[in-house]
Amino acid sequence: MMSAMNSKIKAVGYAIAAAVFYALNVPCSKLLLGKIGPTFMAAFLYLGAGIGVGAMYLAHYKHEPSSERLEKKDMPYTVGMVLLDIIAPILLMIGVNIGSASNASLLGNFEIVATTIIALFIFKEKVTGKLRAAIGLITLSSIILSFGGEGSFSFSLGSLFVIGATACWGLENNCTRSISEKSTYQIVTIKGFGSGTGSLIVALVIGEKFPELKYILPAIVLGFVAYGLSIFTYIRAQKDLGAAKTSAYYAIAPFIGALLSFVFLRESITAAYPVALTVMIIGTVFVISDTFDRS
Repeated sequence: MMSAMNSKIKAVGYAIAAAVFYALNVPCSKLLLGKIGPTFMAAFLYLGAGIGVGAMYLAHYKHEPSSERLEKKDMPYTVGMVLLDIIAPILLMIGVNIGSASNASLLGNFEIVATTIIALFIFKEKVTGKLRAAIGLITLSSIILSFGGEGSFSFSLGSLFVIGATACWGLENNCTRSISEKSTYQIVTIKGFGSGTGSLIVALVIGEKFPELKYILPAIVLGFVAYGLSIFTYIRAQKDLGAAKTSAYYAIAPFIGALLSFVFLRESITAAYPVALTVMIIGTVFVISDTFDRS
C-alpha cells in the first residue's frame, strides 16, 4: 500500500515537473522566432532533446536491462510518435510566430481534451467521472482566461495552427503511453533525433532561411529543457498515471507559460487570470483526489 502511494506521489511530481519544463517553451521560443524560422525552430528544439537526453542515455545504457528496450512490436507506436512530433511543433511554431505567446500557451490546454478523448475511445483507457469533471474544469479555466482580454482568444489562423498542434500531441501522447513501460531514455532519444531530423529535412525542402549559428545553440539548450526533460518526466508520469490523468496535471503548463509571457514579453495580464486559475486549482484537486482515492 505504502509502495503504491509512494509511486503515485513520485508520478505526480514527474507530471508537474514536465509541465514546468514545457512552460518555458512558448515564451522563450517567441523570443527566438524573430531570428529562426518556425520549421528550423521545431527541428532545433527536438534535436536539443535528442542530444541532451541522448548524452544522459550514454551514461545510463550499461545499467539498463535489455528487456526495457524497444522491440519490433513497438515499432508502429514509435513511428507514429516520431511522425506526429514532426508535425505538431511545426504547427505550434507557426502559430506562435503569427500570434501571441500568451494565446498560444492558453490554447495548449486543448491538448488534454484531445489526449483524453483519444485515450477513452481509441485506446480504451479508463476515465472516471471524477477525472472527466476535472478535465472539464481545467479546460473551462483555459477558456475563461483566453476570453479575458481583447484579442486573447481570437480564432485567427495562428490559433488554428496551435489547436492543430495540440490535436497531434493528443494522439502522440497516447502512442507514447503504449510504450511508456520501455526505456524512457531510449524513447526520448529516438523522439528527439527522429522528429528533429524530420523537421530539419522539411525546413530545407521548403527553403526556409537557415538561421545564424549564434541563435542555434540557445534553441538547442531550450529544446533539451523544454522538450527533452519535459518529455522524459512526462513519460515517467504516464507509467503510473496513464495518458489522460498525466495530461490533466500537465494542464498547469499553459498557465505558467502565460504568466512568463506577461512577465518577460510584457503581454498584458487580465482580471480573468485569478478567476481562471481558481477554477483550474479546483479541477486539479479533483485530479489529485482521483489519483490517490484507490491507492
